[in-house]
This record gives sequence, C-alpha cells and structure tokens, in this order.
Amino acid sequence: MQLSKGERFNLSQEAPDLKKMAIALGWQVTEAGQSYDIDVSAFMLGSDGKLPDDNFFIFYNNLQSSDGSVLQSIPANSPGKENKTIYGIILEKVNPEIVEITFVVTIHEADKINASFRNIRNSFIKIINLDTGIELVRYELTESFTLETALEFGRLYKKNGEWRFQAVGAGYQAGLKSFVDKYCR
Repeated sequence: MQLSKGERFNLSQEAPDLKKMAIALGWQVTEAGQSYDIDVSAFMLGSDGKLPDDNFFIFYNNLQSSDGSVLQSIPANSPGKENKTIYGIILEKVNPEIVEITFVVTIHEADKINASFRNIRNSFIKIINLDTGIELVRYELTESFTLETALEFGRLYKKNGEWRFQAVGAGYQAGLKSFVDKYCR
C-alpha cells in the first residue's frame, strides 16, 4: 500500500500476525550531495513525548534499544540498493512504556557545508513483514525540500493497543541536536 503525506496505516488490523518488521529508509543523492554525511535516527517515546532514557534513542552511536526491540543496521552501499538504513523491530519486545517511534533523517553539520535536502531525491520509508518478506506499506516523500536539513519521514505509534504507522514528511531547518533537545528529558 502506498501512503500520501499525513495518511495512516493500521498495522495491527492489516497484518494481525505481525511480530517482526523492518522499517527501511532510503534516498538518492545528487552529484552535489555526494559528500553529505546523512544520519538516520529513531526516537522511542513515552506518553509524554520524551525518551524514557537515553538508550531509547537509536542512531549511529547506539544501534540497539535497551529493551532489545529496535536494532539499526546500515546495508553495504552498492549500486541498485535502495535501502540506506534499516530498523528491525520486534513488537513483543517493545517496552510497554513506549507509545511512539519517530524516524528522522538529518544532514550532519548541514549549516557548515551549506547542505540541504534539495540534493536528496526519491526519499522513502517502508515497512516489511520480516516473517513473510512482504512489503506492507510505503511512503515516498514527493515534496521538494529545498531549505530543509532534517526530515521526519514517519512514525510508528500505538493507539488503543494497536500499532499504526503515519507518513509524516515534515521538513525542518534543524540538525540532530534539535531533535535530541526536543525528545530528551
């Protein structure tokens, strides 16, 4: 299923046997953006919209959540590979305190190198059932982000005991630190 910006998908209803999933994010970089260091982060949030502790911030320096439910991996970059970062998620291991996982992509030190998402194209986030290999949902960010240095691709959240996904596609003129400041206690 292809989502548009803002649309939601109820994973619990559409894939009731879903236990393990991969959330893959990807993009293409233009020649002008080849030197960009692009970081992908997942923020596992409690009902107050904050990280219960720092180990629920999954990024290049902390590849696994403290509850063992979320693991980040970066596939080898080879021609034809569309996935740039993959998060493996085991739903039954997610700490009950966690009600949302937000996926953010930032350009490292964008202000220093005059970088923005204008040189990044064909961005997407997709969810795959790891037990069946079936892609459940995909969101392709079709907007033009010319000034933005950070994008919130999507969020996985729990509502009424059901896991759902929302295609967010929100751009910011910010860096990773601003998200850390927003979500940390």
